[in-house]
Amino acid sequence: MSMKQPGLQEAYLNAMRKEKIPATFFLVNGFQMKGIVQAFDSFTIIIESGKDQDMIFKHAISTIIPVTPLRLSDLAVAEE
Repeated sequence: MSMKQPGLQEAYLNAMRKEKIPATFFLVNGFQMKGIVQAFDSFTIIIESGKDQDMIFKHAISTIIPVTPLRLSDLAVAEE
């Protein structure tokens, strides 16, 4: 049985989590949230900002902009 490689979304979020890179999360309703990715699964992302912790549903996010860019060559993504 072959193991499934992580997709781009998972690799990107995991790199942000491991490196503790702050980011701005733009939601589809126009609201912005800032924080560091603490955890994520298929449907949600938990971010922390100071003492606050928020859970965001992925379907509510339109864009994620980290304060420092992530190099795509560093992400472990399966080649298709």
